[in-house]
Amino acid sequence: MKQLKVVQTFLSRFLILILSFGLVIFSTNMWGSEGKGTISIVIANVAIVSFFSSIFSGSSASYFASKFKIEQILSYSYLWSFATGFTIPLIFSFTSIDHHFLFYLIAISILSSLLATNVSLFVGTQNIKLFNLYTVLQQLLHVVFLAVLIYFADIKDVSVYFLAQIFCLAVLFLISFYQITKKCRFSDFKFSASVFRSMFEYGWKTQLSAFIQFLNYRLSFYFLEYFQGITAVGIFSIGITFSEAIWTITRSIAVVLYSEVVNSKSLQESVEKTKSSLRLSVLLMFVFICGIIIIPAQVYKMIFGSEFGETKLIMLLLSPGIFAIAVSDMIGYFFSGIRELRILNIKSIVGLIITVLLSFLVIPKWGIVGVCMVTTTSYCASATILFWTFYRTNDFSFKDFMFSKNEIMFFWRDLKIISKFRKVKK
Repeated sequence: MKQLKVVQTFLSRFLILILSFGLVIFSTNMWGSEGKGTISIVIANVAIVSFFSSIFSGSSASYFASKFKIEQILSYSYLWSFATGFTIPLIFSFTSIDHHFLFYLIAISILSSLLATNVSLFVGTQNIKLFNLYTVLQQLLHVVFLAVLIYFADIKDVSVYFLAQIFCLAVLFLISFYQITKKCRFSDFKFSASVFRSMFEYGWKTQLSAFIQFLNYRLSFYFLEYFQGITAVGIFSIGITFSEAIWTITRSIAVVLYSEVVNSKSLQESVEKTKSSLRLSVLLMFVFICGIIIIPAQVYKMIFGSEFGETKLIMLLLSPGIFAIAVSDMIGYFFSGIRELRILNIKSIVGLIITVLLSFLVIPKWGIVGVCMVTTTSYCASATILFWTFYRTNDFSFKDFMFSKNEIMFFWRDLKIISKFRKVKK
């Protein structure tokens, strides 16, 4: 059953990967490096807001889905989503964000947090099928609404990218809200001090680590904008978009792993599942990194435009860090699932310190190449800490890196099942 979930999730993530690349290619050709830089900064600000809203709507909702009533979780998560989605962007408006995009930031922040609550509940109740469906639809409907607004409503400004995302999130939230609440009872929608304390304690500890790690992923954008300008951000963001698109593949495995660890009664069983997930992620990343290396530089330039001639070099410099983060994510989800959150904070803080210190030293001198060097160094340092901690506290041997005969048979069987199922549907 686990192998089937992983394969199904992998296929959904592969579809997301294709849709993500499609969006990147379209946005770079439509609005150039400056427009892509604007999109990257606004979405980075949305992500910052999400780390505050996810104290109740993210992994906390997943973790407590099987421990508290869904109605109680929704009460806190929805209220918190509105509060943070409105107040945090207003704080941004007094700092650096362009006021022209403030409305979009607020709307996307609130809707994405509300939807994240519903999707997190699917993970917590091990409904991976619905989780996969909604993650694919977030990309697919975004593309659909974007096409409608541009080619039928004739809106050509870069703001249409955000408007399409708002419509997409609103539709998906309403559908998922109906699916979740049709089995809920209105009388159970009430506040509980114990539920609040438990969710807040788990949520802020998890999100602190995630927020610090996010700064490792995105702080370089702000340093690069300060030292080199918004155009440089647009060019570099292609590499980061590639990275995160590739990570969706391995995180499909990590989501299944997290769901099983949270609901597992045996620590040793969780360790073995983590080792199995590590083996699969290493194999997948090896394939994708090889793909990055063999693609000629001219292909990147042809796809994204003449302004993005440095994309091949960016990908080569980022590839060691992409590999390290993708594989170490398995261990991170394992520690999160067993509530060992301290190590997640430590690895994120170490990575952040490296990012800040090296950014001031390297980016002013070497620009985009410098920020790639900073990013890869930070990624590898964070991953090393997670690997060292996991293997220091658990027994392992060389065979832990080898696929067992049963695993190969399970994956082959599940692939054949999916293939037959799709033929029947056709």
